[in-house]
Amino acid sequence: MSTGSSEHAPDRPLAELLKVAGPTVATMTSYTMMQFVDKWMVSRVDPLLVGAQGDGGLAAWVPIAVAMGCVTVINTYVSQNLGAGRPERGAAYAWNGIWIALAYWLVLLVPYGFLMEGVFRAAGRTEAQAALASSYGSILVFGAGITMATRAVSQFFYGMQKASVVMVAGVVANIVNLALTYALVFGKFGLPAMGLKGSAIGTVLATCVELAIPMAVFLGAKMNAKYGTRGAWRPSWKHVKDLLRLGWAGGLMFGNEMLCWGVFMVYLVGHFGPRHSTAGWIAHQYMSLSFMPAVGISVAVTATVGKCLGMGRPDLAANRAWLGLTVSAVYMVVCGGLFIVFREPMVRLFITEGTPPDEVAELVRLGSAFLIATAAFQFFDAIAMSLSGALRGAGDTVWPGVVTVLLSWGIIVGGGRALVEWRPEWESVGPWGAAAAYIAVLSMAILGRFLGGKWKTIKLVERKGAAEAAAGAVVDGIV
Repeated sequence: MSTGSSEHAPDRPLAELLKVAGPTVATMTSYTMMQFVDKWMVSRVDPLLVGAQGDGGLAAWVPIAVAMGCVTVINTYVSQNLGAGRPERGAAYAWNGIWIALAYWLVLLVPYGFLMEGVFRAAGRTEAQAALASSYGSILVFGAGITMATRAVSQFFYGMQKASVVMVAGVVANIVNLALTYALVFGKFGLPAMGLKGSAIGTVLATCVELAIPMAVFLGAKMNAKYGTRGAWRPSWKHVKDLLRLGWAGGLMFGNEMLCWGVFMVYLVGHFGPRHSTAGWIAHQYMSLSFMPAVGISVAVTATVGKCLGMGRPDLAANRAWLGLTVSAVYMVVCGGLFIVFREPMVRLFITEGTPPDEVAELVRLGSAFLIATAAFQFFDAIAMSLSGALRGAGDTVWPGVVTVLLSWGIIVGGGRALVEWRPEWESVGPWGAAAAYIAVLSMAILGRFLGGKWKTIKLVERKGAAEAAAGAVVDGIV
């Protein structure tokens, strides 16, 4: 039954969801493949560089994830305004998300890039390991302003349910990254062979392309005529406050989870030596291949739930959330099965010819065990991601953010550390078991929050009809 809107449910809800999810999943998969190809190319130089690349990449992405978690709520505001009949209000949220990201990059990330090698040394890495990891991670940090601006404008297109724009940008960027990384890692086409550094530079340059395409569409004559995208560029304290009010919890959730995974990979798994670290990053790369398309589905759920709530239809919003969960769960369970069946050849893909047989055997043994642990939590990850996306679409961000912090530190870090100390014979497989337990517990917590239904009562935007009827209603000003 409708809860206050005359809009009816689309005849093909799955098609509606896939219209957003399809391009979004393609984009997320494209980005993950970019990282996958980078690691594979670096592994051709030396398999142990995969661990250094993973460490450097994660050290860069922990602080970047804070801003990216904050700007994801651009999707929430844009989609709800779209459902409420006021899509022209979305452009200001995109612009102010860009300003937040650039200010964060300039004030915090640029100094951090110069300090990264010291961070690795403080974490217990040798001088050589710290130099390698920071040579990769610092380049990503120095290019993070472009990365975060790309994510901000992408969230606008997700919220407007025009995800194909972002998909095209992601695919083109992936092709550019493939060519540049190949040339810079191996020294092709007259360029110097830069190895690990070359893969980072290729990624940053490809990200510039990934930003340029959606920005060209965003500022184009057609978008500007319909949504006023050019005139909304000025910083607006109102929109900044809106984004920070909901986004701080998302930033906390994303950044903290990345930090905990960083402690997990760099300290708990890496504690057992470079082979454990390399095998862990190989497994982590496959985990990302399953994870990122599910993130794409989650983004689509955020957009469709936000639009339905903007229409005043929480019943439709709940329906779209369950539909998204079903699609995500089927996909991730299939991935889990593939991880188990093909675990050994998947690990061997990253091992070069000429690697000593004992090292090959150890990498395959460890990587296979890690992939089994990853397979164990695929279904639970689908629940956590899909329903947290639904809660985000409603503007319910604080509770999931706080719970994620508590559980991640308690189970990933605390539980993983306990297993390292109490069950050292399990080696780095113990912390991977703790990570699987964390995903399972988190998914049940998010499910409980969703079933509680409080998210259905949150009101972020005013529907067009109600706003026009209200005495003295005014359009939000730009300051």
